[in-house]
Amino acid sequence: MPKEKVVVAVDIGSTKVTTVIATILDDSVPNIIGVSSTPAKGLRKGQVVDIDEAVASITNSLESAERMAGYSVGTAFVSVDGVNIESQNSKGVVAVANPQGEITEEDVARVVEAARAISLPSSREILHVIPRYFTVDSQSGIKDPVGMNGVRLEVETHIITGAATALRNIAKCVSQVGVDIDGMVFSGLASAYSTLTDTERELGVILVDFGGGTTDISIFVDGAPAHCAVLPVGARNVTNDLAIGMRISLDSAEKIKLALSRPPKIAVEPSENGEPTDKKESDSLDVAGLSIEEDLRSVSKKTLTDGIIKPRLREILNMVKLEIQKTNLAGLTPSGVVITGGGAATSNLVEIARHELQMPVRLGMPQGAKGLIDEIASPAFAASLGLILYGAQYQQEDIRLPLVGRIEVKNIFSKGLGLIKSILP
Repeated sequence: MPKEKVVVAVDIGSTKVTTVIATILDDSVPNIIGVSSTPAKGLRKGQVVDIDEAVASITNSLESAERMAGYSVGTAFVSVDGVNIESQNSKGVVAVANPQGEITEEDVARVVEAARAISLPSSREILHVIPRYFTVDSQSGIKDPVGMNGVRLEVETHIITGAATALRNIAKCVSQVGVDIDGMVFSGLASAYSTLTDTERELGVILVDFGGGTTDISIFVDGAPAHCAVLPVGARNVTNDLAIGMRISLDSAEKIKLALSRPPKIAVEPSENGEPTDKKESDSLDVAGLSIEEDLRSVSKKTLTDGIIKPRLREILNMVKLEIQKTNLAGLTPSGVVITGGGAATSNLVEIARHELQMPVRLGMPQGAKGLIDEIASPAFAASLGLILYGAQYQQEDIRLPLVGRIEVKNIFSKGLGLIKSILP
């Protein structure tokens, strides 16, 4: 029997740290064997603000997943997020090494490396270099040029960068837990792995990962990302508004927000002729069973939804709309918008997004795994499963994978190591 490969994903978010452990067989479909999600402390808007608390949160999540899976984690793929994430497009051109023969993988690696040579300040590191399409001589739009004949090879790439200090802090937290990093992946890109279909990517689609502290936007055109951005707002802003408006604690506001986000239960009672009729849903939300500290019995759903939640969601979606308009790519995304992430379940978000963005909108559920799928059957686990799918592809196509992970983590420490060596006699 072939030996199982184990892939571990650690999704470090603003409000929770999720660890997923999966085995990968020959069919390359991940089999989930361990899942754990714990509240995140020491993290704000995707960045580390307290290393000790962040390490404790990651440790709790890892240990719980290890107990469920019966596996000791040694390496993991880690998500990165935050407003420090930026992206740009870059071109690379090289001459084919053997003009009389076929284009090889080495030619592809050289042209991607040429596109990677962009001017960056010393405070930034490259996370991903993603080939969008290749051009062989005058023929453009080629997805895979290996095996073709040509003299001149060009590539259009999408490069995602992050602040070196933010990446270094995440790497330090994970290393203190005793886990080596296989690769760092932008969480908005990881979510795309588990929620978007191939057809949506090819036609053009906008992925909005609505997290707790940040909102990630990834625009795909012709099967590859063309723009990525992070907004410093998320579902936590809705919770804050509820806490301020109702004068209650954040924990109580979160419980009420989750209760409002659940689908309504409409009672059915028989009519005079014996046929069942739907009873009108009550506007009152019973908060007595939510175990909140404040002395509240019931609140008006309409008041909370229309007066507090909807205005904040409209504001966030307007920021998303402005970011999309800034790229001039809205006309190239006929598949519309896919909303995922922990905040995607917020009350009426999909309906409000359809109205504000004037585009087709659907809820993105993580797909493409088996095993303990009931544990991750929520948009909140889109990035976690995306990391697993990325890890499975990484092991199969280590050279050809259009994402840079393991190399970058080593590069983060290379400058400091070189400086130490230069000081030593």
